[in-house]
Amino acid sequence: QVQLVESGGGAVQAGGSLSLSCEASGRTFSSYAMGWFRQAPGKEREFVAGINWSGGITYYVDSVKGRFTVARDNAKNTGYLQMNSLKPEDTAVYSCAVGRIFSSSRYRYPTSYDYWGQGTQVTVSS
Repeated sequence: QVQLVESGGGAVQAGGSLSLSCEASGRTFSSYAMGWFRQAPGKEREFVAGINWSGGITYYVDSVKGRFTVARDNAKNTGYLQMNSLKPEDTAVYSCAVGRIFSSSRYRYPTSYDYWGQGTQVTVSS
């Protein structure tokens, strides 16, 4: 069992930045790939970014490339999502998740992940 707790959400104006953290407890964090997803009201959950177990390979949805950076520190059992140049359309509840993923094509599917955090609200005003 892995417990995930996100932090760092909040409200910011367009063009601003926020940094999200995802702290893991329980089984070895480093053995899992990690993903960040978001869900806006009335919309489906959307893949935002993913990172493999070592942190050496990252993936992003096109809409955040060049603005968001995913990272992890296995020694601290923590994952991160740095969000810059935020836009109003980035407003959503952001959740981290971990799973044993061995194919790059699987990162974007919520069903690839075994454990989820509770989510943190990110609100970007224009």
